[in-house]
Amino acid sequence: MSSQHGDLMELNQENVGKALQALSSRLLPGAAIDKLTRLTGGASQQMWSFNLVSDDDVEPLILRIASPMNGSDSTTLTMDQEARLLREVLRHDVPVPIVRYELREEDDLGVGYIMRRVDGETLPQRILRDEAYSNARSVLARQCGQVMAGIHQVPLDKVSFLRQRTAEQLIDTYYQRYQACGEPRPVFELAFRWLRDNLPAEPAEPCLVHGDFRNGNLMVDRNGLRVVLDWELSYLGDPMADLGWICVNSWRFGNSALPVGGFGTREELFQGYQEASGRRVDPRRVAFWEVFGVLKWGVICQKMAQAFISGTDRTVERGAIGRRASEAEIDLLTLLAR
Repeated sequence: MSSQHGDLMELNQENVGKALQALSSRLLPGAAIDKLTRLTGGASQQMWSFNLVSDDDVEPLILRIASPMNGSDSTTLTMDQEARLLREVLRHDVPVPIVRYELREEDDLGVGYIMRRVDGETLPQRILRDEAYSNARSVLARQCGQVMAGIHQVPLDKVSFLRQRTAEQLIDTYYQRYQACGEPRPVFELAFRWLRDNLPAEPAEPCLVHGDFRNGNLMVDRNGLRVVLDWELSYLGDPMADLGWICVNSWRFGNSALPVGGFGTREELFQGYQEASGRRVDPRRVAFWEVFGVLKWGVICQKMAQAFISGTDRTVERGAIGRRASEAEIDLLTLLAR
């Protein structure tokens, strides 16, 4: 199995375990791998949980491996860029997992890295409904605003390896993807036109944008936000894009009355952001990015449906997400009518 070009679907429990054991023996003689488990729910990357056991010490870790589906996606960071970004934002007190090791070719595991596992919950349905997280829900929107502010204040010279993307460039990118699906959707066409007609002025200086800051990519415990996950879509651009994205209806998981991830209000989000950043939030600018976010998600769903129908990817997850393009159309009509 080639670590750089092999088919990642070959990575099963047995060969991942063997490769990790060989790696751990090289890094820490006498260490052993325990409780190796493939994590479900990752749409774009393979994730494995395991413990590194040495003498009386047990270190909980996560193996993150690139998916071949993202290999040619210009909007997705390479794994080395993602690991580098995690290390950098951690230095600026942004809550993220600690990167322990970046995979090499001789590790025979593909392209990726190993990070420290953090205890907490990522499943939105549990975060939004379980009594155990009731206290967390009461503070989570404000905490998200505070953490976003920290992300947006990371010095640009520390993340200069990221691409800069304007609102117009992002609209063009997703319009091309929409057209490539070959399935006309009048509501999407209307939304693209609205976005072009309502382009906000570009910020005087771009900021680090997480790009996928939402319920589902947040690790939460009883006290609230622990760490922010999944940085593969990060770029330099308008910081209000993160605030708009977390308000997309699909991330509320049925709690539509609470626009911020189904757990909080825009006012709480904005308050946390303004307190931590000293910058005033422009609600109209956030609203623009919310419309863009819904449309972006709709195009992603449409693309997944196409992959499922064509047979390129017949996983249940692709088919289930693909069906949700129609939900995005309803959300867009609601937003545009407002």
